[in-house]
Amino acid sequence: MNPKIAALHERLRELHDRTRDTPLFNPVFQLGLEFSRKLETGDMGLADIDDLVSSLECEGLLARAQKLDRMVAPMDPETNLATFRERPGDFAAFAERWRHPLLHVVFTAHPTFLLTPAQAGTVAQSASDGSMDGAHVCTAPYDRVPITLDSEHDAAMSAMSRAQGARDRIVRTLLASARDAFPSEWKSLAPVPVRLATWVGYDMDGRTDIGWNTSIRYRLSEKAERLAGYAAMLAEAAPDIAGKLAAAAEYTGEMAVNFAKDLSDPALLSHAANTLTAAHPDKLTSLAPIMTQLETAAADADDATAIGLLTAVAAMRADGLGMGWIHFRVNSSQLQNAIRRRVDPESKLDLSSQAALGAIRTALREARPLNSNFAALAIESSTAIRQFLAMQQILKHIDADAPIRMLIAECEQPQTVLAALYFAKLFGIDDKVDVSPLFETETALEHGGRFLDALLAEEDYRAYAKLRGRVCIQTGFSDAGRFVGQIPASLAIERLQGRLADAMKANGLSDVAALIFNTHGESMGRGAHPTSMKDRLEWPLSPWTRRRFVRAGIRLEPEVSFQGGDGYLWFGTPELALATLTRIAENPPGETDSDAPTDQFYRRTDLSLDFYRAIRRVQNMHLVSSTYSRAVTAFGLGLLNDTGSRRSRRQSDLASDRKMSLRQIRAIPHNAVLQQLGYPVNVIAGFGTAADTNREEIAALLVESERGRQMLRLVRAADALASIKTVAAHGELFNSAYWASRPYRGTEEHLTDACLSLAEYLTKDDRVGVFRRLASRLRVDAMHLHKLMDVLPEATEELGAPISGREHKRRSIGLLQSLRLALLQHMFLKAVQVPVFSRSNDISREDVLEMVFTLRIDDALTQLRRAFPTSFPSIDDFAVDEPSDYPDGGDSGYLAIRRDFIDPIEKAYELVLRIGTAIANEFGAHG
Repeated sequence: MNPKIAALHERLRELHDRTRDTPLFNPVFQLGLEFSRKLETGDMGLADIDDLVSSLECEGLLARAQKLDRMVAPMDPETNLATFRERPGDFAAFAERWRHPLLHVVFTAHPTFLLTPAQAGTVAQSASDGSMDGAHVCTAPYDRVPITLDSEHDAAMSAMSRAQGARDRIVRTLLASARDAFPSEWKSLAPVPVRLATWVGYDMDGRTDIGWNTSIRYRLSEKAERLAGYAAMLAEAAPDIAGKLAAAAEYTGEMAVNFAKDLSDPALLSHAANTLTAAHPDKLTSLAPIMTQLETAAADADDATAIGLLTAVAAMRADGLGMGWIHFRVNSSQLQNAIRRRVDPESKLDLSSQAALGAIRTALREARPLNSNFAALAIESSTAIRQFLAMQQILKHIDADAPIRMLIAECEQPQTVLAALYFAKLFGIDDKVDVSPLFETETALEHGGRFLDALLAEEDYRAYAKLRGRVCIQTGFSDAGRFVGQIPASLAIERLQGRLADAMKANGLSDVAALIFNTHGESMGRGAHPTSMKDRLEWPLSPWTRRRFVRAGIRLEPEVSFQGGDGYLWFGTPELALATLTRIAENPPGETDSDAPTDQFYRRTDLSLDFYRAIRRVQNMHLVSSTYSRAVTAFGLGLLNDTGSRRSRRQSDLASDRKMSLRQIRAIPHNAVLQQLGYPVNVIAGFGTAADTNREEIAALLVESERGRQMLRLVRAADALASIKTVAAHGELFNSAYWASRPYRGTEEHLTDACLSLAEYLTKDDRVGVFRRLASRLRVDAMHLHKLMDVLPEATEELGAPISGREHKRRSIGLLQSLRLALLQHMFLKAVQVPVFSRSNDISREDVLEMVFTLRIDDALTQLRRAFPTSFPSIDDFAVDEPSDYPDGGDSGYLAIRRDFIDPIEKAYELVLRIGTAIANEFGAHG
């Protein structure tokens, strides 16, 4: 460890020891004050803090690499492939096992690209080759690059490409095993060990920056990339077919270029549309004939050639004419607006009413397919209808075989699903589109069981499900974890999934599959559970849920998201991709032992239901509390880097910033802010309090139950890094008494005026009281948690690391927090010392101060630079004969203002954001 860091660790330990004598003493804030004093006297400069942050950044990146290694090790390809070299006893059983994917892996985005591409690359490589030291993982630059939808899409495609390569290796291994065991039958094996999908570029929920042509362009570019991949796979074994595929790839690439142009120009749109829809020898919309050719060729080929040909067929069977399947997503309100135009143009119906349900049923039964073209797509104003028109064009002109998912966010009534079915039928694609309602909000989770009962009772829906061969739902953990709490959300989602099994059985749908898409969430990092791959897969789709489907005779199609920068790391190298798929195969999320004894957590519902409800009450208390809301939004989203192309918050002005609601920010940044403030409330809160009235029995239940032990592992992982003192320390930044007292003994006389200005400004600020109240509530709850832990068997490890390493990680986080507190104080002091400037564009000096306090630093710097410009037209630029003594240099002081105040604020904020990344890495979080 860096000697300076080691000394600071020791200093923080000494300060922590003082809490024994003075319980209210705050070691994190005290160390921040010590840094601040050195910074303001010049004994320490921003460059010195930069050096410390660089060392701590390395620790964070190393922690990220170590977690990745721990979750998916071993990395050796041959060791992992050995998992698939089984000796099957019965060909039919072997073929059936591998005919269905073990898992659907969905590559999603949203604001979760915390690491720069270079940082992500070194973390992935270090985890892959075992170079777990700073010399390897810390070589990446920290300079951030803009995150665009295109860069997110490129990253998703790269991850999917590596996943495809790993799957191909698994398929070849399975084929070789079948060849050895079944020499006369093996060529009929049709393995699909995993299916890939993405919604990057197709998800319209919460964003308006994705045009219909963006989705068409992406689908064409994905098709071109996949066709080129197929051609490369077949270059030696089937050169004629490879040539045809390569030509189709080139043609498709040209089509993608056409759809990247400005299609607001009718001429350009007409050209792009006519070129794509016209007959062409290189236009390919189905792989079925080619797959048949390859299978025929394999039947007569030698074993090695046949394995190569059949591996290509397996890839085509899994992916179709794209890098994988695609998921469109809209919001329920968008669908409701669209269906109202068709069944209730005068807006007389309540769409949640039985009358509306009857109207939609009638419309659905009477719907007759309509053809459309790209011109119709271009002029359509309804977002929802536009998505169906885009899907129709994709199925007609790009890939006729691969089904498309239609995800509906905030779907809380059957009418919305039937509306989606209506539009699918209206455009003749109901046989290729899987409509999937998302259950994530409080209302959806609370009433989801009744929703499913009502939906599956609909005759038209049952007919549609049988046509598609599956019932699809999506369960989300981000919003659920924010509004209900991570543990209550998981248990509520689990019960909802169980209700789906019951509803399918009750409505005669046991002969179709249940596709459950779990999109995880930000609890202790993306992926819902941080301790092992087994927990990661079981947390959102538990063995209890799986048994409900097995016992009902319903085949499960489990699906999970691997989201953004964190999710793509699991597929960051070929070795990581293979290791990840192998760990999935070792813990198949769609399988379970139906005869296993019932977990005590579900048997002892007299305890577990009360426990769940009590946790949820505590979480809800925070949610509805103005104290909690104000604390979480005290700094806006200024503690977080920009981590995605989708906006993390909705637009607001300064006044609304001061009263920002939790619903003004999205779930991922909300949960990330909790970690930045030092305490994952959405994971820990309520767990101890819920056990307080019956501690011994709850403790015994948690230990006896595997589900209970999973909860304990999650809570312990969060508690190992949590610090209520850190939460409280953030509030002291707004403490008027602190600023008034800081120069009181004459130790910092040079700061007297600045401190008094801050003290005066903050006399009416509510944030110090808010943080103190929140910290008090968290402390009471945490004391109950620690009482519970005292009666539980002692943990021997946290996050896969020995307990002995826990304090080092806590000290590192505490050091990062202290450095950031010093930087925030530096920014506050600099901002308050900026000379008064005249009101401009309705922005006053007080507004700029408030921007700094809420960390809207870019806005503040823009206003300050406008008030104090340093670039002026020069008189020397003009060839004027008459002499002039003016300007006489009277404005040169603006350069000093820029140097002494504005530039230091900018530099300090850059360090604040880097510290935020380092803290997030210690938590294992993205976004």
